[in-house]
Amino acid sequence: GPDFVLWTFIWDNYLHLLTASIGISTVLAFFVYLKSFTVKPGQPGFRELAAGGHTGNPIYDWFIGRELNPRVTLPVLGTIDIKVFCELRPGMLGWVLLDLAFIAHQYKTYGYITDSIVLITLFQSFYVFDALWMEPAILTTMDVTHDGFGFMLAFGDLVWVPFIYSLQAKYLAVYPLQLGLKGTLGVVAIQGLGYLIFRGANNQKNRFRTNPEDPRVSHLKYIKTKSGSKLLVTGWWGMARHINYLGDWIMGWTYCLPTGISGYVIQYASDGRRVVQGDARGWGMIVTYFYIVYFAILLIHREMRDEEKCEQKYGDDWKEYQKRVRWRIVPGIY
Repeated sequence: GPDFVLWTFIWDNYLHLLTASIGISTVLAFFVYLKSFTVKPGQPGFRELAAGGHTGNPIYDWFIGRELNPRVTLPVLGTIDIKVFCELRPGMLGWVLLDLAFIAHQYKTYGYITDSIVLITLFQSFYVFDALWMEPAILTTMDVTHDGFGFMLAFGDLVWVPFIYSLQAKYLAVYPLQLGLKGTLGVVAIQGLGYLIFRGANNQKNRFRTNPEDPRVSHLKYIKTKSGSKLLVTGWWGMARHINYLGDWIMGWTYCLPTGISGYVIQYASDGRRVVQGDARGWGMIVTYFYIVYFAILLIHREMRDEEKCEQKYGDDWKEYQKRVRWRIVPGIY
């Protein structure tokens, strides 16, 4: 119910939890940075430094991450890959818990739950549990295969993901908005399109890497590079070199659209408290639609880093691949 201790604790201590998460991510970044200096060439345990994480600039290396996959061994739990753990567990699950706390607060305040906050929470929960269910696929992502684990990922996983990605649900907890049947169906359709592209592309890549003879991917054409890798030029990856980013971005719109043209003012009067839009209508979009703008910048920046690393890795083969697959993210546009 809405008075469950976890929901009330999250709402009442929101800033405390945010502050603690920032502190934990900072301490974790210093821990893995110092620990990375124990990595020695040829030592057992599959430990290695990230390619771009040991420049000699201590501030940059601390931020970007020196060690590729720092690990710790804990009693009972055994060895844990800190980066993979943080990518999927505390931040992603914390994101869902915050959403649920906001739903509880909306019900506690107004006595009902709106379709908008339910939609956002369902979409975001589905995204999180899909990532957990498809966990092996994360092992082929750039975060895991190339990036070191430093403050950037620690802060991103433990602070940015749960507290920034849940802002729309937090807004709706205070200002309830009903979408109605047409609005709900429209948002669901956009989510379905984004998920089709995102999951279809990622599954196709993962299946091809793990088992090229799989009948679902064996018909795909590819370029075989001098390093032995294969670059797909048909299927999802023949449409754009980072087509999965397009699906991810389209899904992101369904986290923002249910907030409508957002912005509210809390009015206090002798007969109680009212939450209205009025002149504030539209100003709230700076917050509730921030995610989609930020996410576009993040994906384009990540795509540029992808391109740079692939060009270094594959050389002339990558240039040939660029000729075969012209578009970066959006077929026909970018």
